[in-house]
Amino acid sequence: MGSRIRRFFWFAAGMAVLTGADQWTKALAVSALKGQEPFVLWPGVFEFLYSENRGAAFGMLQGQQGFFLAVAVCVLAAAVYVLWKAPSGRRYLPLEICLTMICAGAAGNLADRLSLGYVVDFLYFKWIDFPIFNVADCYVTVGTFVLMFLLLRVYSEEELAVFTPGRKERP
Repeated sequence: MGSRIRRFFWFAAGMAVLTGADQWTKALAVSALKGQEPFVLWPGVFEFLYSENRGAAFGMLQGQQGFFLAVAVCVLAAAVYVLWKAPSGRRYLPLEICLTMICAGAAGNLADRLSLGYVVDFLYFKWIDFPIFNVADCYVTVGTFVLMFLLLRVYSEEELAVFTPGRKERP
């Protein structure tokens, strides 16, 4: 199996597993929390609280389903481009894992938006009154922060130049 095919296989498999885990946790939240009082895990600090989010992060852009679909498609297209352009070897594996997490998070929330018209959120840090979120949001947040660290601190400009549009691959 060629390195690109293998890379895309693992990307798709990782996305499927992560998106499945996200959807499973949301199904649990719906069955156990919808219409119920919050399940308090740590009083005053953290609880499971069912919420339906019709917007983006922090409830912004309420009802903009077309916009969210376009963003998800652009994120997936960018990830596919990077996976296609990345040289063989383990050097870019952390980047590929970050892209898998970000795309799985986008796919998990998009699945909710398309099937329900909203995103199921259920994780709530009451102590700091942080907005309610879900597992897909964790994927996107962690994947994005690690990706930014990689781009700013780990990969050199020369290593990132392989992703420049129009640049020919090295033989």
